[in-house]
Parts: sequence; C-alpha cells; structure tokens
Amino acid sequence: MTETFESIRYTADVVCIRDGAVLLIERGWPPHKGQLALPGGHVDPGETSRTAAARELLEETGVHVDPWDLSLIGIFDTPERDPRGRYVTVAYLVTVPADTTATAGDDAAAVSWTPLENARDLAFDHTDIVTSARYRLHAPF
Repeated sequence: MTETFESIRYTADVVCIRDGAVLLIERGWPPHKGQLALPGGHVDPGETSRTAAARELLEETGVHVDPWDLSLIGIFDTPERDPRGRYVTVAYLVTVPADTTATAGDDAAAVSWTPLENARDLAFDHTDIVTSARYRLHAPF
C-alpha cells in the first residue's frame, strides 16, 4: 500500500474592522494581482498562526494589534482555495479604534477601508472569510 501525502502551506488572515469597515489590501503580486484581499500570509517557522496574523497585518498595513486581541473566526481549508496549491489558513477578527490609520507596506500595492457589506469578489475565498466574520460580529454570546 502506497501512502500519498499532500504538501500543505500554513497561512493566517485578518479581518480588521474599524467603524463597520474592513481593511483590505490590493494585491501587488500574482495570483490575483490587483485584486482586493485580506491582509495575511505564511506562518513562519516557530510562529503561531495568531502571532503570524498580527505580524502580517502590521507588515502589510502598518496596523499594530496585540496578537491576543485577535479572535478566531475559523479554519479555511477548501482544497482549491489557492491556485498555487493546497493552502490552509486560520482567520482572525480584530476591531480597532475609529482613528486607526493604515498604509500600504510589504506586499500590498494599496490599502482601503471598505464597508463590510461591500466586501465582495475578494481574492481567494476571502469573501467567505469576511462573511463568516460578519456572522460572528452579529452573533449573540
């Protein structure tokens, strides 16, 4: 019996909310170059997904958050979610103060605060992640 193992890449994404708007980046590289997406990226060796999410948010948008302020939205692992291969992402939610500013950095060509209800047609499965975050924001505890 031959076992087959799939190469899986581990990433973290952030739904960052300010006054009902979500922070999106314009991707500066393929795949989906020029398309809007959530800030996020690879989890580095020795790093947790929570720490990676906070790091990627800072690198791509200049927004600093404490990793422990991030709330888990979920794990997104649909096999075809990324055209480069199998990527599994852990998505987090954070709300920042109304005066939080963001600037494009690292791999982002631009950043924008987009009303949550207008965050559609995003790269990868990021529209699904934002939708999940919206349910979490409005869910009773």
